[in-house]
Amino acid sequence: MSTVHENEAPENQVLWLCDHTTLGLGGPATTSRTARTTDELVGAVAAADAAGEPVLVLGGGSNLVVSDDGFPGTVVLVDTPGASFEETGDTDPGTGEPVVLLRAEAGVEWDPLVERTVAEGLNGLEFLSGIPGRVGSTPIQNVGAYGQDVSQTIREVLVYDRRTGERRVLDNAECGFTYRDSAFKGDDRYVVCEVVFALRRAKLSRPIAYAEVARALGAEAGDRVPLERARETVLGLRRGKGMVLDPDDPDTRSAGSFFTNPVVTAEEFAEVRARADRRLGADAGMPGHSDGNGNVKLSAAWLIDRAGFRGHARGTARVSSKHVLALTTVPGAPTTEDLLALARDVRDGVEEAFGVRLVNEPVMVGVSL
Repeated sequence: MSTVHENEAPENQVLWLCDHTTLGLGGPATTSRTARTTDELVGAVAAADAAGEPVLVLGGGSNLVVSDDGFPGTVVLVDTPGASFEETGDTDPGTGEPVVLLRAEAGVEWDPLVERTVAEGLNGLEFLSGIPGRVGSTPIQNVGAYGQDVSQTIREVLVYDRRTGERRVLDNAECGFTYRDSAFKGDDRYVVCEVVFALRRAKLSRPIAYAEVARALGAEAGDRVPLERARETVLGLRRGKGMVLDPDDPDTRSAGSFFTNPVVTAEEFAEVRARADRRLGADAGMPGHSDGNGNVKLSAAWLIDRAGFRGHARGTARVSSKHVLALTTVPGAPTTEDLLALARDVRDGVEEAFGVRLVNEPVMVGVSL
């Protein structure tokens, strides 16, 4: 969709956001810059701020829904590639395994980095295999899957503070991590520049914390398995759901899970379950799992499926044929408006059926549900 004119400087060519998002959605940016070092990243954001221009910092574009009108400001493409390992000399007090720090700049591709940690014999990220995007987005979303999330291993995050114009190091507690959320999400004060992960040197994975993974491995919750086996199992599960990017698989034209799993109180869970039983029958078997804080986490996928949205479509957008939690776009000329219409159908339909309002996981740019 974008056009490159001969002798035109890369920074001056029109950047179409649909070429930089996994959904293939988004119109043009007013201007764009590519940052290949942290200094360039900070400099580009600071210059745009000084000029009073809106700024969109863009990594892999795997968790964005962008307006068909594009972005009326400067898009900073983050392509900072640095990653290194540091032996600390410390050991984990519970396992005695050596602690190794992984320092990764925001522009590092996530899954190749996870693959590298597995090859290095370091656990802590193995169940996060196959997730698209770049390192910079992981603390923002507190990226997680299959019982593991990045808040469990992030030691600190180097950020550029747009309010003060300074660089800061935030420790884990200052990041404010909760389920698929953090102090960074919904607030553009901080630009993530580098993330430091504390990993453990071991041949085995962290304890399995997700029943689906345990079943696929023929193991029990709490067991540990060889790192490579854990990674390959997760990749297999994700591929079966269209959650590993594949240009030949239209179900992977998505932003991953479009809705977060709702968290409700025990009393609310009883009400939702009773509503499900009335709608579907006494053997509906609505799943619910403790969130560790006295509340119950529901399955958004179960709610969407039982509300009748399997195979539902709106124009150029449809519910994935592999996993109802993913909303996909068709190749060609998809529109953000079609995707939003589909998302609203699903959100409103689930609320009508079960009294639970789903919340979108992807970041909305210039649009809202």
